Amino acid sequence: MLNYIKAPILVAAFLAGTPMVHAQDATKPILTISGSAIAEDVTYERAALMDLPAAMIETSTIWTEGVSTFTGVSLADLVDELGIEGGTIVATAVNDYAVEIPVEDAVEGGPIVAYLMDGKEMSLRDKGPLWVVYPYDSDASYRTEVIYSRSIWQLDRLEFLD
Repeated sequence: MLNYIKAPILVAAFLAGTPMVHAQDATKPILTISGSAIAEDVTYERAALMDLPAAMIETSTIWTEGVSTFTGVSLADLVDELGIEGGTIVATAVNDYAVEIPVEDAVEGGPIVAYLMDGKEMSLRDKGPLWVVYPYDSDASYRTEVIYSRSIWQLDRLEFLD
């Protein structure tokens, strides 16, 4: 039975769109990496992902208003850490929507796997927990339909294929 003292807090949080975070969520993997191009599957909890070197992009997007600061892991750093030299990345969202990203996109100063937007964690409602973000404002070549299609949000899996 629901504790009536807590009920208004739960209802208010639900109506405000605030995600309810439980202690066990901190240890739940938010990114799984697999594929034929790596030796073994790897999973990252939020804290482990945030322990990797952080990269920041200040950019506008076609999905948000104004310029935002995105913080995350450089796709280039992930590729280097995994020892990937080529191929394709299949990026998949929580709802199983998937896009292909060529490993060649994983360059220094290129896309990141963002886990913060403007210093805050992103909920599923706000395109989180992870979002592949390119530095759209830094170069016109990042403002194309092809690049926008690779900017997958609600990301939870990366599959590296030879």
